[in-house]
Amino acid sequence: MTFVRRIVNSINYRIVAPLTNRDARNWASKTDFRKAHRRLLRQLRSTYSNDEAVRRAVGGDFEGYGALLRDALIFHGLAPNDYLIDVGCGSGRLAKPLSEYLTGKYLGVDVVPGLVEYAGKLVSRADWRFELAEGLTIPEADGRADMVCFFSVLTHLLHEESFVYLREARRVLKPGGKIVFSFLDFRVASHWGSFEANVRDIGIGAQPMNVFVCPDMLREWAKRLELEVEAIHDGDESYIPLSAPITFENGNIATDRAHVGQSICVLKIPSPLTPDNTN
Repeated sequence: MTFVRRIVNSINYRIVAPLTNRDARNWASKTDFRKAHRRLLRQLRSTYSNDEAVRRAVGGDFEGYGALLRDALIFHGLAPNDYLIDVGCGSGRLAKPLSEYLTGKYLGVDVVPGLVEYAGKLVSRADWRFELAEGLTIPEADGRADMVCFFSVLTHLLHEESFVYLREARRVLKPGGKIVFSFLDFRVASHWGSFEANVRDIGIGAQPMNVFVCPDMLREWAKRLELEVEAIHDGDESYIPLSAPITFENGNIATDRAHVGQSICVLKIPSPLTPDNTN
């Protein structure tokens, strides 16, 4: 069945796309992150089973990277009873291993209906919410969450959209709350392949766009949003302490510390001054 799907997929790209002008339409909608990621899932489903498609849609290495992202949040201060909002929750790659640690509240949002539905069934926590994202908003009241994370989300948004999402994250955070997000940086050699993928996709629009930022830009955004920059880690810096060894799909095993591939930035809402710390 997989072989047949691949043949059909090849025919679609080599024959149907040129005849229907599909590539031009895809390229025109490349900056629409909703359409781009929903289209990606449809393409993957045409080649793989649904389970495999939804796992590949979030980048693959489902179990390994899920555990790694969980450990990253714990390292950056996520406590067991905290409330986490996971923007771009995908098919539950982070939520699944996190459900073994987090006893507090969780809200996962994503723009792809099929991924949100899969994540909710995979985790099966009645006290956790999985919802479809509407625009650049987070469906939560002001000042409720302890942490908001964006893994492989701002990497696919226009700069203006990323700024708006960070402002929305600030709105839903408590004083002292944190935003943890990944980003692509030209300074990191391993990120260059994502830029080359952009170049190969010019005029085609087969893949979601990859957007780069730099630490100086993030520091300026933080200043404009009245946030503190708590940490910035390059994508090739193995700084995350692991709770247990992680075996990745390529056979590599991380036993002590690891990195998530993309760079990580942590922003924090300043805590309000108290009589004890005003001097």
